[in-house]
Amino acid sequence: MTKNEIPVQVSVKTTINGADPMELIVFGRYYQKEKAVYLQYEEVLEEVGTVRTTVKVSKEDMLILRTGAIKMRLPFRLQETLKGSYELPLGAFETTTTARKMDYTDHGNNSGRIEIVYDFEMQGSPAGTFHLEILFHPDHSDE
Repeated sequence: MTKNEIPVQVSVKTTINGADPMELIVFGRYYQKEKAVYLQYEEVLEEVGTVRTTVKVSKEDMLILRTGAIKMRLPFRLQETLKGSYELPLGAFETTTTARKMDYTDHGNNSGRIEIVYDFEMQGSPAGTFHLEILFHPDHSDE
């Protein structure tokens, strides 16, 4: 961890097509670099292994990168359809995202909220409307 990275607790809530949300609570790192904010965290998926996620937030764009057992690149720009990719052990898929809403709120003290609502397509077929809400705040568990 570099000296400007802050340990944070991260809550990731994903809702697909208005169904019951899936929630993940993990620990990660938050930092700022140039004109962007970064949030990194890892999750262990029983079926496939560890996945490291990086969320990059800048003024006009957001990007979700996943590496490890699943490789994914999802770019977002408001009201634009952008190409991405999703790789699983069984193959790679072309994706597109169309962001309906993108919001980043800095709550101060290295905490904040990232919200993205987007239409997701895989291999040209609609996969649903996703609502992603990420909350983070400093992790004081080791104090």
